Amino acid sequence: MLVCFEHVTFGYQGVPVVRDVSFTLHEKERVGFLGGNGEGKTTLLKLLTGELVPDEGSVVKKSGISLGYLEQSGGFTSDSTVYGAMEELFEEDRQLIARLRETEAEMAGADEEKMRVLAARAESLNKRIAARDSYHYDVRIRTVLGGMGFEGVCTQKVATMSGGERTKLKLCRLLLEEPELLVLDEPTNHLDTTTLFWLEDYLSSYKGALLIVSHDRYFLDRLTTRTLELENGTLTSYKGGYSKYRVLREEKRKEEERAYEKQCEEIEKLRTYVEKNIVRATTASSAQSRVKQLGRMELLEKPTPPKRPPRFLFSFDEQPYECVLRAEHFDLSADGKQLLTDASFTLMRGQKCALLGDNGTGKSTLLKFLLSGDGRVRFGRYVRVAYYDQENARLCPDDRVLDAFWGEYRALSQTEARSLLAQAGLCAEDVGKRVGELSGGLKAKLALAMLEAQRGNVLILDEPTNHLDLPAREALESALKAFTGTVLFVSHDRRFTESVCDRVVLIEDGRLLPFDGGYQAFLSRRRQPVKKAEEKVKTESAGYRSKEERAREAQRRNRARAIETELAALEEEDARLREELAACGRDYLRAQAITARQSEIAEQTEKLYEEYGELI
Repeated sequence: MLVCFEHVTFGYQGVPVVRDVSFTLHEKERVGFLGGNGEGKTTLLKLLTGELVPDEGSVVKKSGISLGYLEQSGGFTSDSTVYGAMEELFEEDRQLIARLRETEAEMAGADEEKMRVLAARAESLNKRIAARDSYHYDVRIRTVLGGMGFEGVCTQKVATMSGGERTKLKLCRLLLEEPELLVLDEPTNHLDTTTLFWLEDYLSSYKGALLIVSHDRYFLDRLTTRTLELENGTLTSYKGGYSKYRVLREEKRKEEERAYEKQCEEIEKLRTYVEKNIVRATTASSAQSRVKQLGRMELLEKPTPPKRPPRFLFSFDEQPYECVLRAEHFDLSADGKQLLTDASFTLMRGQKCALLGDNGTGKSTLLKFLLSGDGRVRFGRYVRVAYYDQENARLCPDDRVLDAFWGEYRALSQTEARSLLAQAGLCAEDVGKRVGELSGGLKAKLALAMLEAQRGNVLILDEPTNHLDLPAREALESALKAFTGTVLFVSHDRRFTESVCDRVVLIEDGRLLPFDGGYQAFLSRRRQPVKKAEEKVKTESAGYRSKEERAREAQRRNRARAIETELAALEEEDARLREELAACGRDYLRAQAITARQSEIAEQTEKLYEEYGELI
C-alpha cells in the first residue's frame, strides 16, 4: 500500500467537492483518473500530496514514501542550464565517484597497513556506486532530455524558456528522480506526437506506481490498468484502461437502473397489498408482515443520470467548387526561422485533413498564412471559411457570454443563441457570466458554438480539443465525422485525429508530406523506410541524404555498438578486479597494481560514455 483514502470529505466554504471518498493505491499500480471539468480532480490530487487537509476522514501514506507530482501548470524554475538542472539530482553519485577516484589515488602510494583501510573503503564505495548505477547518470540524463525534445538545448538557461518548456523540464526531473508514486496531471500537454510516443514507451517500463490525469485516450489505454472516475463528488473504481472503463461504466449504470426499477416495482406491490388488506381481519396479519418488510428494506437511491454531453452540429448553406484551397510555391518563416521552403498545399472538397508535425515546425503558422489573404493562396468559388483559434483571441474577457455570442450573430434570435450555447454545454448561469470568468473548457465550448453559427463549408481548426473534457471531445468528434463539408485541423489528440481525418499532411524538415488513407495508414507508412514515404512527395526532397551521409550514419551506428561492447568488457574486468582486491589480503603490491588498473578502467569508461552520449 502506498496511499489510502479513508472516507475523505472536503469542500470549499461549506460546499463539498469530494464526499466520503475511499480508495487505495498499491505499489507499481497504473491508474487513470478521470472526471469532467470542475468535478474536483485537482482538489483530490492536492489532498493526496498533502497540500490540502480533509474536512473528514484521513489520507494514510506509506512511511517514507517518495512522491512526485506534475501539476498542469507546474513549470520548473532554475538559474542553471537545462543539463545542469538535471545533473543536480545526481550530486551524490558525482561525490561517490569523486571519493572513489581520491581513494584509488591514495592507494597508489599507500603502505601495507593503510592499503587495507583504503581497499575496504574502495570496496564499499564500489558497492554503493554499483547499487545506484552512478556511472550511467549522464546517459540517463541525455536519454530523458533527448526523448523529451531537449537534445539541442542542453546548454540553454532554464529561465529563458517558455512556460510549456519548463513544465516539460519538470517532468524530465520527475522521470529522473523515479519516485515510488508518480502523479501526472495532464502530462501530454505541450507534447508533440514524437515525444508522446517516447513518453509512453518510457513510462510503460517505469518501476514505480503511476496516477495519471489525462484527456489523451490513447495514452490512458496504453499505460493504465485501473480507472478512477470522480463524478458528483463520488469516486468509482473500474478495472482496465479507458476503453474498458467506458464499457464497464455503461454496464454499471444500466445495472443500477434495473436494480432501482425492480425495487420500485416491489415496493409498489407491497404497498398495494397493504392498502387492500390492512383493514380486513382475515388478511390483516399478512398485511402487517409486509409493512415490516417495507420497514426493513434498504432503499436504493435513484441513480443520478449521467450529465448530458454537449452537442455540436456543423452545417452550411452552399457547396463550394471541388478545389476549395490551393497555395503554390510559398516560403514560410516565423521569428527569423525558416519553416517551409517552396511548399505547395491543396485541399479538395469533402476532405478531412489533419496537419501534423513536431512542436515548432509551423503548423499554426501555416493555418494563419492560409487565412492571411496572401495572393499566393487561392480559395475556390463559394468557399465560406469558419476558423477556430486555439487562443480564442476573438473573445473579449469583459463581455458577457451572451453578448459575446449574440454580438457576432445578430441574425439569430436570443432564443436561438441561448439554445446553441446550451447545446454546447453552457448553462443559463454561464450565459450571464463574463467571458473572463469562464474556465478554459467553457471558453472552448463558447468558441465552438460561435464556429457552428458561422455555417462555414470549410472548417479550419487549430487545436480544437484543448481544454475540452472527454465527453466534449467525443461530441466534437461525432459532429465533425457527420459534417459533409471540408475540414483542415491541427490536434495533438491522436484518438481525435484518427477518428476524424481521412488525409494527413506532415510538416517535416521544411517540407509538406501528404499521406492519404487516414491516421493509421499514415502511422504504418511512417514505419516503412523513409524512401517509400518520400516517393509520394512530388516536390524535390530537400532532406535527401547523400551516399556519404548514409555512410557516416552507418559508421556512427557501428562505433556505438563497438563502444557498448568495450564498456561491457571493462565492466566485467572491473568486477573481476574488485573480487581480486578483496581477496589479495596482505599482498599490497598486488593491491596497488589492481587499483592502478581500476583507475585506468574508470578513466577509459568515462571517455567512452562521453563519446557514446554524443553518438546517440
